[in-house]
Amino acid sequence: MTTSPAPSRGIDPRSPRFGAAITTVLLALDIVLTLNDGTRTVGIVLLAVIAALFAWGGLAGIARHPYGAVFRRLIRPRLGPPAGLEAPEPPTFAQRVGLVVTGVALVLALLGVPYAAPVGAAVALVAAFLNAAFDVCIGCLTYVWLVRVGVFRGRSSVA
Repeated sequence: MTTSPAPSRGIDPRSPRFGAAITTVLLALDIVLTLNDGTRTVGIVLLAVIAALFAWGGLAGIARHPYGAVFRRLIRPRLGPPAGLEAPEPPTFAQRVGLVVTGVALVLALLGVPYAAPVGAAVALVAAFLNAAFDVCIGCLTYVWLVRVGVFRGRSSVA
């Protein structure tokens, strides 16, 4: 999903993968917590934190996400330069999709719908794991497809 936007607009494609790895761990923990009667409340609070992190990345932009700041400060200096930069719009859209999935699960869980939290977390976990492990960003691919069919107007380097 690497494109060649202007250097000031591009992001290191390894940064969203780093964030997806952290998100994968948090979502797996959330599933365990929300499936246990004794820790369900803690799991729902964790799901709210995860949804808030998706909101941060989806609304402020992936370049401003806290995981990106950690990556830029602690991880990227230890790596070589990326082969190319990625347009920020697709992973930002993916964060919005994550927000919708975890947000709906959170609302349903708060309304008392059984298994809403672990099922929503599991759906988000699959997407985060695919990104972290295999560099397959479902939200990014969806964004590019939506640009191609004309739902969104993307930059020419994305389409």
